[in-house]
Formats: sequence, structure tokens, C-alpha cells
Amino acid sequence: MKIKLPLLTAAFYGSLLIPLVHSQGGVDGKTIFRYDTFGDEQLWTEVLQMQHALKNVSPATALSVGLKVDSDALPPDLLEALIAGRVNLNDPAVTIQLLKLNAVVGVIGKVAGANNTLATVGVTCALCHSTVDDSVAPGVGKRLDGWPNRTLNVGAIIALSPAITDKSPYLSWGPGKYDARFHAFDGRTFIQLNSPTLPAVIPPAYGLQGVGFETFTGDGPISYWNNYVGVTQMGGHGSFSDPRIGINITQKPDLVTPKLPALLAYQLSLPAPPPPAGSFDPAAAVRGQTVFNTVARCANCHVAPTYTDVLNGPTAGVPLLHTPAEDGAEPVYALRSATKMYRTTPLHGVWQHPPYFHDGSASDLPAVVDHYNTHFGLGLSAEQKSDLVEFLKSL
Repeated sequence: MKIKLPLLTAAFYGSLLIPLVHSQGGVDGKTIFRYDTFGDEQLWTEVLQMQHALKNVSPATALSVGLKVDSDALPPDLLEALIAGRVNLNDPAVTIQLLKLNAVVGVIGKVAGANNTLATVGVTCALCHSTVDDSVAPGVGKRLDGWPNRTLNVGAIIALSPAITDKSPYLSWGPGKYDARFHAFDGRTFIQLNSPTLPAVIPPAYGLQGVGFETFTGDGPISYWNNYVGVTQMGGHGSFSDPRIGINITQKPDLVTPKLPALLAYQLSLPAPPPPAGSFDPAAAVRGQTVFNTVARCANCHVAPTYTDVLNGPTAGVPLLHTPAEDGAEPVYALRSATKMYRTTPLHGVWQHPPYFHDGSASDLPAVVDHYNTHFGLGLSAEQKSDLVEFLKSL
């Protein structure tokens, strides 16, 4: 795809510093999270022409790239046929029917006419930040809002677009990753931000109550990132500006900003999922908590009850952040952010979303513990490391 680089101006979008509670939460925020495209059909339909790509995609192919089906949106006869194996998952026409039923999580497709023509395609927050419980079949079940979809291959989906000529950057991302620093969409075209692409794992959107500065690099509070993603990445018809990263996009009417408070309230209502019964050793977890708070020095930064120190800085409203060198973290992603540093990751629900670190470089919790044991020269014994993992699994 040909990339045009428009001249950018700088004006910070200060109105994003909104309260953490809003009266339009609950159902309104839930509806926005699940079903509101913010007018991003201007990207997915007009520019990427995904309506032409998806009309040839079978349910089997859609499931293979991590798209999910909301079983609650299926009529009883279709649900029964699906469970009985009487639905042809290799038929693209079935995909169109699922879109018509609004059953594909995070994808809003408008189907028109007697021929069931897919007219428009848009996406919602739920595409990346919801999954399903697989209670009907793999990839089909009840929604789990806030859970990162770590099987979703966003790059492979984008690469289906007939408008994308160089598909290699997108195909390099792999499942569960997305590069929000690669380019921005200004309502007309893509603005190249950084090259080469450097994807990060899709983070959870649960357990954020009281955390503050929720992005990997602490660029701003939740609504800052919702606005950044809603406009520059999803392609919503709205406005976003941050001179720290050289982005100033204005689109009227703004279909994103007015919905940020309700969206925030819903996200803050999503608790981190408790660990499944029997998934950790309780006695070892108790010992591991002692390791966490003492010799491993984890609690120095992962401060209970949120298990982050991002709000513990000397100045209110300014995040406490850490350089990549402090933690032995990959540095390039931070350099592409507004802060050039990382915030301490909150740990509630950490059992649920491997791989770990922003780049997914730790495949599991033992790898996380090994990283810090080596980087800080902690000298933990094998038993201490094992107990520490059990404590992390209990959070």
C-alpha cells in the first residue's frame, strides 16, 4: 500500500483526562465495547475493502485466525445444528449469516439485499479484547469481555485486504500480537510512524480499577489509549492529538471522544478472572508470597493491592516509570512511545494471558521468574522460583 505522510501539527488532547467514574457506564459502556465501530467503516470498508475479502472467508478459516463466535447471538436451531455438526464450516455463506446475526465477536458486518451481500465491515474494541469460553466448540461460546484474544491473528486478517500490496509486515505479527506503533490512520490514508514493525502482545482489559496509566509505556490513562486506538488504529471517525508522538488528527463529527467515559466505566467494571480451582498449589503459593515480598524483591515495584507502582511517584498525575535497562526489557518499543519507558505491569489475572512482557519474550511464568532472577542476580533456588510461580498463579 502506498503510504502518504501528511504534515502534522502539535496540540495535546487534554480533554482525555476524564474522571474514572461516569454515569453512563454499565449497559451503555458494554454496548460501546462490544458493538460500536466509531464509524471505522471508513477504514475497513472504504480503504481496506474487507467486505470483498470476507465474502470468500469460510467459518473454518475465520476460526483459524482467531475470530470468535458469540453463541448467545445464535438462534436455537442454528446452535443445535452447530453442536450436532450439521453446519458446513467450509461454506463462506455461513460466515455471511453469522455476520448478519451479529455473532462474530468484534466484527460488525452489514448484510443487504436478497442476495445477502456484505455491504460494510467495521470492528469494535471486542475484536482484540474479548474472547469466548469455547463452551459450544473451539472458538464458539459465551463472551469473556476484557480477556485478550491471544489466538487472534490481526495481521493475517489485515493481509486479507485486496488493498494491501505489501503484506509481509502484517503477516510477521503472528497470533495475539499487534503493532499499534507501526502506522496511524487519519481518516483518509495511513501515516507511517515507525519501521520496521515491532508488534506487542494484546493486553487484557480487565482488572484495571485503581491501576492508572494502563498502557505498557504509561503514555496516559485508559481513555488516552482508547482514544488513540479508536481513532488511529481502528480507524474511527474522531479526533486524537499528542505532540509527544507527532500525531494530530481531527475529524468532525467526533464519534469517539463522547463515548470514552462510558467505555471507561465498563472497562473498570471488569474484574480480573480468579485462577481456576486446582490450578496452583496453595501451600507453595504462601511460601511464594514470602519470596515475592523478600528475597525476590518483586514487591518493590509490584506493590499490592494493584501490584504496580505506576501511581507511586512523587507527583500526582505523573506516572512512575522505569527505563528498559532497569528491568532488562526490550528497548525499541519504549523508544517509539511518548514516555520512552515502561510502567510496572499489574499482576491480577496474570495466570490467564501468556506469553509475558510486552513483546511476548517470556513464554510462561517460570520464564518470567528466570528473567528477573538473572537480570537482578537474585540467586533464587529452584524451590524458591517454583514457589514464586505458584504465588503468581494464585493472583
